[in-house]
Amino acid sequence: MSFEKSAIVKALTNVADPNTGQDIITMNMVRDLEVDGNNINFSLELPSLDSKNKQELNFACMAAVQEVYPEANVNVHTIAKAPGVSQQPQSPLSHIKNIIAVGSGKGGVGKSTIAVNLALGLQQLGAKVGLVDADLYGPSIPTMLGLQGQRPQVKQVYNQSKIIPLEYNKMPVMSIGFVVEPEQAVVLRGPRLAGIIKQFFNDTIWPELDYLVVDLPPGTGDIQLTLVQTVPVTGAVMVTTPQEVAVADAVKAMNMFLLPNVNVPILGVVENMSWFTPAELPDNKYYLFGQGGGKRLAKASKSMLLGQVPIVQGIRESGDEGKPAVEAELPMATDALKEMAKNTARQVAIRNETIDPTQIVKMNN
Repeated sequence: MSFEKSAIVKALTNVADPNTGQDIITMNMVRDLEVDGNNINFSLELPSLDSKNKQELNFACMAAVQEVYPEANVNVHTIAKAPGVSQQPQSPLSHIKNIIAVGSGKGGVGKSTIAVNLALGLQQLGAKVGLVDADLYGPSIPTMLGLQGQRPQVKQVYNQSKIIPLEYNKMPVMSIGFVVEPEQAVVLRGPRLAGIIKQFFNDTIWPELDYLVVDLPPGTGDIQLTLVQTVPVTGAVMVTTPQEVAVADAVKAMNMFLLPNVNVPILGVVENMSWFTPAELPDNKYYLFGQGGGKRLAKASKSMLLGQVPIVQGIRESGDEGKPAVEAELPMATDALKEMAKNTARQVAIRNETIDPTQIVKMNN
């Protein structure tokens, strides 16, 4: 009987990587697969030869292949990743191409609304997208996606508990709002905040994604620092209103990403609440919060204005009803949000062509 490599590869998709929860084929851990008579030989690439669960992985690989070909002699050779290529910490999300942080200087500028619609707008462009609600004190995303009251499942991977994110329209989503009651006050100090953020990345089973959008709390603090110390952030999108007070605070938040030891590029700026146009007067624009704030912030960050989103009642209603505006047909608003997503995707592509990949930040205590 001949053994088909395609059947062997398919069998090995049932073996999970203990670090990510993804299968070892998706994580590109299988090397040099060869069939020689009744012998099936391949190498299993691990972060190091001292990796935890190495023996369990070997046995799991053998069992998975012999489930398809019981008479096969399965030989698994464990190898370590090439040393010395980089001294940077390894990302727990190496199967995710881009991580986009959405930040602001102050609350109330519509940052979560922008994050949700950006994620879904990128998905509409054909990308595989996930969403993390990292605003632990004010998690809004469960409401905006109509996922209130739902709880994520937990899966055991080699005796380690891994979280399976919830889904909205096939988009994986994780939020502390799925864990605590809506009315429960979240009272956490820095170390606990950091621990939860790390769980969202290290202990959650994220599929292969083109983009993972992270909705940050306003300002600068423990959550922002933990993010850049845990995963390599491709770039940040800053959200502001045209108002000078919002722009002044956004500059401070932006400058945190641009610190030399953080070095996260600014992809661009979204100006929210740019103007108000009444439905009965579609040609009129009323600049309730002033003008030009988004352009000033984009100039200060040496980036671009990704979009201007007007004040539209339907955006508020869609967020409250769990039906994001980018999926609706709201005059002016839906087109503005789709344009924002297109511009962001373009800026990510330019960033990746012109700048080296972001490294995980190593902070000195």
